[in-house]
Amino acid sequence: MIEKGKPEALYADGVTVPSGAAIYKTAGTGPKDLNPTAPEGTPERYIDAGLLANGKLPSGVTITEAQAINALEQIRANLRSRGLKLSDVIAMRAFLAKPPGADKVDFAGWNRAYRQFFANTNLDTGATLLVPLGTGTPTQPIEHNPTRPTRSTLEVSLVVPGWLVEIEVDALVPSRK
Repeated sequence: MIEKGKPEALYADGVTVPSGAAIYKTAGTGPKDLNPTAPEGTPERYIDAGLLANGKLPSGVTITEAQAINALEQIRANLRSRGLKLSDVIAMRAFLAKPPGADKVDFAGWNRAYRQFFANTNLDTGATLLVPLGTGTPTQPIEHNPTRPTRSTLEVSLVVPGWLVEIEVDALVPSRK
């Protein structure tokens, strides 16, 4: 449920699951090891090397944001392998760890990454919301998706050395009549 008057809400306050519906639940999914030039067990190891220009992230892109994009790409691949889409997601749990040397988790970076894949459509007009990558100029999101799943975000210590993000989702399996 999205509160009226909130056409750009980030997530739903709740969802109703139809009686008899099948739910697909992912396990905790983190970012894939995509940066072999970074030392093992470091946060940099789990960012997409394709995002790097001269070995650095684009302006204002945080390590949490880069890892979250990577992890959300892994979620998308998991769902696709089962014939599902990100628009089938009804609930999400995100677990964030503090980057080395930080006082707190990077909630803003997580939200920017999330908007690249979810809640990037104005619910009143249907227009795609432009979203920034880091502090860059807002542009088209990675995936246009009006879906607003319920969402919880927790600060935790993650088990995999170097991970700053781990995500679980529940997706509604469409009935195949």
